[in-house]
Amino acid sequence: MTRTTPPRPLDVEAAFPALAAHRRTATRLHPRHGSPGVRESSVAGPLLWPADEPWPVCTAVHPKGSGHLLSDVRLRRRVQEGARGRGYTEDEERLLAAPTRGHHVPGLHDGDPVPLLAVAQLYARDVPDLVGPEGHDLLQFLWCPFEVHGDARTIDVVLKWRRSAEVGAVLAPQPEPLVVGRAECVPDVCVVHPEQVVEHEYLGLLDEGLQEEIDAWEEGLREEADDAEEDDDCSVPPRSYATYEEYEAAMAAARAEEPEELDYMSDLSIAPGWKVGGFASWHLTDPAPVDCGVCGAAMPPLLTVDMWECDGASRSWLPVEDRDASDDPRVIDPTGVHLGRGLMRVHTCPADPLHPHRLSFQ
Repeated sequence: MTRTTPPRPLDVEAAFPALAAHRRTATRLHPRHGSPGVRESSVAGPLLWPADEPWPVCTAVHPKGSGHLLSDVRLRRRVQEGARGRGYTEDEERLLAAPTRGHHVPGLHDGDPVPLLAVAQLYARDVPDLVGPEGHDLLQFLWCPFEVHGDARTIDVVLKWRRSAEVGAVLAPQPEPLVVGRAECVPDVCVVHPEQVVEHEYLGLLDEGLQEEIDAWEEGLREEADDAEEDDDCSVPPRSYATYEEYEAAMAAARAEEPEELDYMSDLSIAPGWKVGGFASWHLTDPAPVDCGVCGAAMPPLLTVDMWECDGASRSWLPVEDRDASDDPRVIDPTGVHLGRGLMRVHTCPADPLHPHRLSFQ
């Protein structure tokens, strides 16, 4: 099934023509649980990895035998998925209550190489905003599932660009680490439903005059909403209802008639969720430059890994096809990944995508 982002609730470039110079496309991936193949774009699916090419490993020195068994993480998620819509059985409750964090592989030393975890693979035919080295049509992401690398103590990401037509026999089975640092470093296997959308620059990076225009517009909307709320409070007499169900139906009808709150950052600027391209949001910290360490070029985000498909503030971005399932965790949190404070971006150099990438977190 395709996924379709609803039209934005306002033509923001008509309201603020200067924003036309601050637009960029992004491809929302819309991951959903599924069983992708090696020749499909996916999150955590099997990679089109040549049988004669070594699988990448982590050689950094850090605890590698302590954490959660990867098999336990997946078992617990299968139990939770299988019990959706009903209560847990006694056996399921015992399994979910059992502690899973511990020292699982005593013979594994901190400096031993361990396989990286497959995170995603994206084909250029599916993802319009995927820009890589000339002639390469496939990008594969892997990471070490321990947030302990470098001075920033973060995840360590490896990118591999390929010409898919050159891959013959595919490696099977594909290596995986036995232990992960946190369950939230393990993505669920998902098919993707790529969709290209238009984004506009983060508010704090716009020209000061344009920021002031948008701030004044938002303030006007808030004043109008406050006035409307006061009028409603004065004009709607209290009444009683025969049943609780009648009361709930009346309240739902009243909420449906209320105008939706609207603001630039939540509804008109940057799409939430896993995506390729687009702009970076700096909603938790001040904007920080992300420049190439080789040539100094500003590095836009290539891949954004988000814990949510959308949250309460960005609900207007929820795909049309998912409106009846807006409270389903498989829609709102399809991958089960939560890095840093919830969002990670992989930045690549526009001058040469093979220059070392950089990460940023929010």
